[in-house]
Amino acid sequence: MTVRQGREFLNIPGPTTVPDEVLNAMHRQPIDIYGGPLLEVTERCREGLKKVFRTAGRPYIYVANGHGAWEAALSNTLTKGDKVLVLASGLFAPAWGEMARMLGLDVEILPGDWRRAVDPGAVEERLRADKPAEIKAVLVVQVDTASAVVNDIPAIRKAIDAAGHDALFMVDTIASLATMPFDMDGWQVDLAVAGSQKGLMTPPGLSFIAAGEPALAAHRSAGLRTSYWDWTFRDGEVHYQKYCGTPPEHLLFALEKAFELLFREGLEAAFERHRLLAEAVRRAVSVWAEGGAIEFNIIEPGQRSNSVTAILMAEDRDPAPLLKFCEEKCGVVLGIGIGALNGKGFRIAHMGHINAPMILGVLGVIETTLIALDIPHGAGGAGAAVEWLGRELSV
Repeated sequence: MTVRQGREFLNIPGPTTVPDEVLNAMHRQPIDIYGGPLLEVTERCREGLKKVFRTAGRPYIYVANGHGAWEAALSNTLTKGDKVLVLASGLFAPAWGEMARMLGLDVEILPGDWRRAVDPGAVEERLRADKPAEIKAVLVVQVDTASAVVNDIPAIRKAIDAAGHDALFMVDTIASLATMPFDMDGWQVDLAVAGSQKGLMTPPGLSFIAAGEPALAAHRSAGLRTSYWDWTFRDGEVHYQKYCGTPPEHLLFALEKAFELLFREGLEAAFERHRLLAEAVRRAVSVWAEGGAIEFNIIEPGQRSNSVTAILMAEDRDPAPLLKFCEEKCGVVLGIGIGALNGKGFRIAHMGHINAPMILGVLGVIETTLIALDIPHGAGGAGAAVEWLGRELSV
């Protein structure tokens, strides 16, 4: 017997649920790619990107996933043999570093911990030691989707400045943009990358770069530039050049509508919505953890992200039965553990087009599963989330 009949809920940290208005925006015929309304759509999308990145810098739109934006960031600013410092805090910054290595860059990984954020002090110490100024770029993620850590971007910027280093500061906001504050210009980030399928509530297939003046200056002498990713070509006067070919029209229609929804809500309101729902999840997990079978992956509460929560299970427990029960019996697809958490835990996503009934429903299903599978846990986790959210919303 199951209770899964009805609409299955995909609760993974990307792709996330797409609003019906965004889906409907794509339900139309293609239009001319050289002039007319599509030029206006492109411009509105570019302005939307500047607004969410909080930058006066130059936005670029790629028909690619986030890995495409990684490559575009590297190839447009660096030259073969340049050294980059990668700040590890999970899976994705080192993966960006591996891409850099394949491009012929000299990659150094600043060791990190899958259960903690990047240590700004260690960043400052390493950059102070770089007397010849060999390091040309520092790469970090704001939120690592695998570990669920949130890194302190302003503190890392201060560490770079305290070391007196002029390396480009590149930040991956793929799992954080539109879910929490990001102030590219205010925090002096030189280049930021993002993707469409998480906080921006748009189907997978678009990735973005926002390039500040230091990155644009580095571009002029970059030796890794290639035709498809090249900013110079994409800055050309002809509209199709902005996409190095046929524009991804229907994804642009979707993105434009997603920005409309996001700005109607208001960025600050969206950040607060994510904070409230994330804390509701954390309240539930804190109660469940009393049973000893599960725990937060990220140890310090202040380093847990507002877009995804990663949960470790005790060493003698395989998360597969829990994941299977949630999906097959109740119709909720949770995020699997990836990287160092593969086969050791699961993830609860709370990003993008998400609200209280969706999150509370997920928590209720997880607690149902803990009971059904006789997994030790503190009772009343879902209730703790309801109680906390009720108090917060009553203010």
